Amino acid sequence: MPNKYNRVKLAERGARVSISVYIILALVKVLLGYFLNAASLSADGFNNLTDVVSSVTVLIGLKTARKPADSDHPYGHWKAEPIASLITSFIMLFVGFQVLQSSIVRIISGEITPPDQSAAIVSVASAIVLYLLYRFNLSLANKANSAGLKAVSKDNLADSLTSSATAIAITGASFGWGWLDGVMAVIVSLIIIKTGVEVFKDSSFSLSDGFKDKHLTEYKNEILLLPHVKEVATIKARMYGANTYVDVTILVDGMMTVQEGHDVTEMIEEVLYEKYDIMHTDVHVEPDTIEDQFNKDQM
Repeated sequence: MPNKYNRVKLAERGARVSISVYIILALVKVLLGYFLNAASLSADGFNNLTDVVSSVTVLIGLKTARKPADSDHPYGHWKAEPIASLITSFIMLFVGFQVLQSSIVRIISGEITPPDQSAAIVSVASAIVLYLLYRFNLSLANKANSAGLKAVSKDNLADSLTSSATAIAITGASFGWGWLDGVMAVIVSLIIIKTGVEVFKDSSFSLSDGFKDKHLTEYKNEILLLPHVKEVATIKARMYGANTYVDVTILVDGMMTVQEGHDVTEMIEEVLYEKYDIMHTDVHVEPDTIEDQFNKDQM
């Protein structure tokens, strides 16, 4: 349990760094985008603004997640992290549609003025900073084994690519392609919306206890390799934040002693922890004499 809480604290460090970086980038881009007449730079700034809100929400979720279990939350508060992600997705979608609307209105109205080329320098610098942030958070996420922080690192990389594309659009405007700045602002807003939809799908999948079949198959095959395990009758899993909870029913020799059955459960818990980092495994042991009955029930 202490190891699990330490991992969450490690992930919090990445969230704090992301908040600081995104606040600076958002303010610089929005202000300079306005004064330098670079719509795509302003849109990128609003994109980073949603990242500030997202990182703050994730940080709150992480802090709540590591609160110990209490009478109202006997399983702990681990689901606070996906709840925070769900809230973040709504914020991203709102901002994305706002930027998309303003960008389209700007293009239709013909309000196309070539942006100042110094805005391209800001975008290039932003792309470099965000790529370094991506590498930092990815390294931290691997150490903490945090799915949430890994998602943040992917968002960092997407933002780096977005800033690079913004720089290209502003540079293209110097060749008389002033329309490219407005078009890029639309593309950036669509990236915000796309990311918001993906975050919504991931968080709602986790909150509804969704779990991928391929992982269950891996767990089952690993358990079947252990001695004394004759069959895996059922296996289920769910996510609590970044933590996986597995419920498995195994069939063993009916003449096995209670101590021997207990030793088998210990082996299962150990192998799933060592190979798949599963800290919570609930093993139910049944005698193999019920195997035929179980198969009938499944038909």
